[in-house]
Amino acid sequence: MSDDTPSDSTLERTPGRGRTPEAQRIEPSAPEEFGLVQIWWGDGKGKTTATFGMGLRAAGHGYRVHVLQFMKGGASSVEAVRGEYNAIEALPGMSYENLGHYGWHGMADGSDEADHEAEAQAGLERAHELLEAAADADLGAPIDLDAPPEDGMHMLIVDEVLYAADRDLISQDDVIGLIDAKPDDLELILSGSHAEPTYLEDRADLITNVRKVKHPMEDGQRARRGTEY
Repeated sequence: MSDDTPSDSTLERTPGRGRTPEAQRIEPSAPEEFGLVQIWWGDGKGKTTATFGMGLRAAGHGYRVHVLQFMKGGASSVEAVRGEYNAIEALPGMSYENLGHYGWHGMADGSDEADHEAEAQAGLERAHELLEAAADADLGAPIDLDAPPEDGMHMLIVDEVLYAADRDLISQDDVIGLIDAKPDDLELILSGSHAEPTYLEDRADLITNVRKVKHPMEDGQRARRGTEY
């Protein structure tokens, strides 16, 4: 063995024990340590990207993942097709629904502000339905990968819900209520907001600030297919 070759004892302490990961068939499974509350906020690009990436990872282990999106309408530069929806549709164990298809609240884009509020309230009601479904399910057991979210999920991503609270479409107490309604073994992920959600500091296990250092839209770059949608 050369001096540059890791010893067996060193490899035992490395992730995967030095073996290259190989893709495996996705089979229904159940997580052993889910149950935390995660918060993703900040003025940088990547909050939804990060939460969907976590969902992708969980689904790859055979866990049932569902995404509920608030306010994901976007600007006129965003087309109707969304790459993430197409990818989720093809992925076992992960599903999504969106309650804010058109426009963006407060942007004077021709969309109706009352509609935004109604959609946010509908999203809040739907989030509670999903939490109830998770509470009724056995989250310590596998859930069929093709099962509807009404049969429960191991991970629930509520995307852009913090923006809805920032814009008073729902209240901060409403967001806290979602956390209070979470069953113990459900991993709950809440995202959105450029403003720090200090009201959640004592209720979350993980809080990440996605901070902008530089963004091409400052130079007039519009949303691009494959990166922003």
